[in-house]
Amino acid sequence: MVKVVKRSGNEVTVEVTVSLEGSLLEMEGAIQEATNALGCCMSEEALGRFDTDGRPIQVGEVKLTARARDPKAYQTPYGVVRLERYVYQSSRGGRIYCPLEHDARIIRGATPLFASQISHKYAQLNARAVQADLEQNHGRKVTRSYLQNVAEWVGSIAAAKEEAWDYAMPVLKAPVETVVVSLDGAMIPMADSEGYREAMVGTLSFYDPEGARQHSIYLAAAPEYGKHTFYQRLEREIARAKQRYPDARYLGIADGASSNWAFLEQHTERQLIDFFHASEYVGKLAQARHPQRNATDKRSQWQHTHCNLLKHDPNALDLLVDEAERLSRRASLSQTLRDGAYSAWTYFNNHRHQMNYPGFLDEGLPIGSGVTEAACKTLVKQRLCASGMRWKTTGAKIVLSLRALTQTAGRWAQFWDKIDQFGAECCG
Repeated sequence: MVKVVKRSGNEVTVEVTVSLEGSLLEMEGAIQEATNALGCCMSEEALGRFDTDGRPIQVGEVKLTARARDPKAYQTPYGVVRLERYVYQSSRGGRIYCPLEHDARIIRGATPLFASQISHKYAQLNARAVQADLEQNHGRKVTRSYLQNVAEWVGSIAAAKEEAWDYAMPVLKAPVETVVVSLDGAMIPMADSEGYREAMVGTLSFYDPEGARQHSIYLAAAPEYGKHTFYQRLEREIARAKQRYPDARYLGIADGASSNWAFLEQHTERQLIDFFHASEYVGKLAQARHPQRNATDKRSQWQHTHCNLLKHDPNALDLLVDEAERLSRRASLSQTLRDGAYSAWTYFNNHRHQMNYPGFLDEGLPIGSGVTEAACKTLVKQRLCASGMRWKTTGAKIVLSLRALTQTAGRWAQFWDKIDQFGAECCG
């Protein structure tokens, strides 16, 4: 089907024979088989160029000598490629070293492109779905355990190199005037009878002078007690952003959790309660204001009207506080509704200094953490909370590291550029 007919320097000429018989679907299947055969042929040629000639080599301060040319099968996007390559060892024995695998950036027997494809798919799908996709759409049969092995190794590289590898920002159309830092949590099911624990999501969003979002950086961390690792990672991203954009305004937007504000107050100039979270408490007042079962439309209209006032009228917060106090004392209401009104009164009073929505809007500043709210779903929930899933901390950490790289525009390609430049060794 595929035959090398000429080699000239860095160029290889091949001859491909494809049988075009039957229906178009059958012909396309034959074309795909031929394409994979061509890919295997060229991959074998390419891999061979990273092998040595068998002479002794120096790795650091250690001299290594070739033992033999050992056969090895490598997984490529097109199929399995088998070839012989030199392996080395020091005169004292010890670990075997393969220059081809080091220089070609082989990851657990997979070529870099195939490792990238596997880990990108694994970031979006479970191992069974990745396996089915590769077989159905790429003509590649690979075991689930191997897919997980490769993806976990790539995820471990991402986690281990996160502090050392600095990713470039994309070219933005307008200057960055405002950077919004936001964080939130999402509960995921844990293995070993741990029930549900909170994974963390953080975002940095970059806004132009007109208030349009130009870019967002996504972070996600597996559940941990104290969240120290997550906070350290987010701090590094904030520090890098401040180096790039020292003149930008840095705003913190989050829900009412005290741990969020303790962090944001250290790293941002001004803070604001996410408007969506505030509107939920307006909803509690709407429930108490119109408690009748058939008053759904009235509750919805009341909430809509007062959310709009909260957004645009500087006096609206005082009105809502007064209304919450009255409703929390109304004897005709159930205890549940009075408690809801009281929780709104407490929330509005505690966060009054973080709810200047009219002022922020007048300055053209964002008032919501919708980017982070969405990330809790797209980054965490969609992948880690499917039916029947249970996670160990290490597995969740790897998947979230991969997903954060794929969701932040430009980072996935940069991540693989760095592997190509520095190597595929895992430091995790």
